[in-house]
Amino acid sequence: MAKGNGKVDARELDAGHELPSPPEEGSRAEQADITALEGELQKLREERDALLDRVARMQAEFDNARRRAQREQQAFRDFALEEAVKMLLPILDSFDHALASPGEGQEFRSGMQLIDRQLHDALGKLGVTEVEAQGQPFDPNLHEAIEMVDTKAAPDQQVLHEFQRGYRLKGRLLRPAMVRVARNR
Repeated sequence: MAKGNGKVDARELDAGHELPSPPEEGSRAEQADITALEGELQKLREERDALLDRVARMQAEFDNARRRAQREQQAFRDFALEEAVKMLLPILDSFDHALASPGEGQEFRSGMQLIDRQLHDALGKLGVTEVEAQGQPFDPNLHEAIEMVDTKAAPDQQVLHEFQRGYRLKGRLLRPAMVRVARNR
């Protein structure tokens, strides 16, 4: 038979006795346990949601930091390239002057032209382009006026002569072109 605590002894079950029927609504202690478990479950769900949110935020921060590091590396590479190209520009100018001067043998001139073309091609592959100057309107963002010449033969503020070429690296000005500019009075 059932003992005073409401539990059934296993020997009584073996003897073929019937189990007592469960209480219809459960005891107050069981209801309190269920309420406590539901509260704990809700608290665990909130904690899980907070941790998932935190993980998502950390992932976003990591992605942003990775992208920022990539941008900074690219900026550093561009800066290093810019400095290297700036060091090569005087050499390029020397080739241009040597090719413009009269004299020397045809073989020497052909060799110089080949080297000049190779250097221009290599710089072009790196993103270096020449600044247009001769015959263009004067642009203080691209040209540096070395001389102003009074003339009616050309429109006002037109570049008459280029003393030194200007160059850009990937659209950014490395060196302005040094030019002579027409002035109409």
